[in-house]
Amino acid sequence: MNKTVVIDIVGLSSALIGAHTPFLRKWSSENNLSTINSMLPAVTTSVQSTYLTGKWPSEHGIVGNGWYDRTDCEIKFWKQSNRLVQSEKIWDKAKKLELGFTCANMFWWYNMYSSVDFSVTPRPNYLADGRKIPDCYSQPAGLRDYLQKELGQFPLFNYWGPGANIKSSQWITNASMIVEEKYHPTLTLIYLPHLDYCLQKFGRDFSKISKDLGEIDSIVEGLVHFYKNKGTEIILLSEYGITNVSNPVHLNRVFRENGLIGIRNERGLELLDAGASKAFAVADHQIAHIYINDKSSETRVRELLDKTSGIGVILDEEGKKRYHIDHERAGDIVVVADEKSWFTYYYWMDDKRAPDFARLVAIHQKPGYDPVEMFMTSRLRAAYKLMRKELGFRYLMDVIPLDASLPKGSHGRINVSEEDLPVLIISRKNNEIKKNIDGVEVFNIVWKQLMY
Repeated sequence: MNKTVVIDIVGLSSALIGAHTPFLRKWSSENNLSTINSMLPAVTTSVQSTYLTGKWPSEHGIVGNGWYDRTDCEIKFWKQSNRLVQSEKIWDKAKKLELGFTCANMFWWYNMYSSVDFSVTPRPNYLADGRKIPDCYSQPAGLRDYLQKELGQFPLFNYWGPGANIKSSQWITNASMIVEEKYHPTLTLIYLPHLDYCLQKFGRDFSKISKDLGEIDSIVEGLVHFYKNKGTEIILLSEYGITNVSNPVHLNRVFRENGLIGIRNERGLELLDAGASKAFAVADHQIAHIYINDKSSETRVRELLDKTSGIGVILDEEGKKRYHIDHERAGDIVVVADEKSWFTYYYWMDDKRAPDFARLVAIHQKPGYDPVEMFMTSRLRAAYKLMRKELGFRYLMDVIPLDASLPKGSHGRINVSEEDLPVLIISRKNNEIKKNIDGVEVFNIVWKQLMY
């Protein structure tokens, strides 16, 4: 099999390849550039699972970055076990054909407990006193210690949150090159998240994102030259394009106003009680899964959705089948935002009653995705909290605002313009590659690159 590296440049679309990305502009002109049709949902875990299995969410089961577990009545986001993906992965297929085939997964999602040979993924330490310590998880286990000895502690707080910046993508890049030198895997998967941050914060405002574009362009250039010198076939791709938004839609507040949401009052704060709700929304960028526990409320739910501004598409059972998201994990109804809108998870009506985790970077506690985690209420407040940490006092890093008007970019919807579609760039010798492909076709493109 041919040594191959697949580099996932999150958020890259053809609209971003230009003056601020000179290497990517040159590389794409010298090779084949295709656009990938936006699938539903166009979010990280679903798209990556489709690329790695060649199946739609209706088959592999990853209907979003999170969903409602109907058995234990909990909303779970950003789980990490690879066993959640219910279809065969590309490395499993390759291992059946070639005994010596190995795969390294460098930060693609659902990375834990998979059958890849080498893997690294974010995994903080959660201490008994509530502290969160930056760390990562690896297979083999000793790889984590080796990488952190060589590169320093994995920069978790630069990977997500208000401190997110190029440091995390640079660490992943350096770690990937070390893994290549140490293990020489046949297939390497590399995830570079950098553009996700600036594009969700600022949208496509080149006056604010040009520096970020230049930073990721430089990192990709270094990776491409490194793997080219190793005789490795190179595939660059992205999962989605990020477009400008200006209208946050609070579906759970709509449902609450109409008596559908169950709320628990804890210490004067409010928690969404999914199991006790007649209906609720699990918001995930520009899509939301609507789960209906009380089937007698279904007509009322549909009426409310029809009246809610910012919704572009409402999918019933037939609609879910048409867009390949008809899986038991999906909501009873799936809604897609219109071009300028995105969905919040907010369910409280008074910010004074918001749960404590609302003001934290708390991706596993929030019953929905929260891009406002990339913003900070006050640097002075954050500095005070860090001082308490350094002095050994208890502290709560509650520095995240509750202003959903802050994010200016989002993704997840279908039917976006061609310039906003994710891209795939592959060697020009692959002349059979179409100029526009579906997400499920990426699997076969990578497979053919491995085989021929």
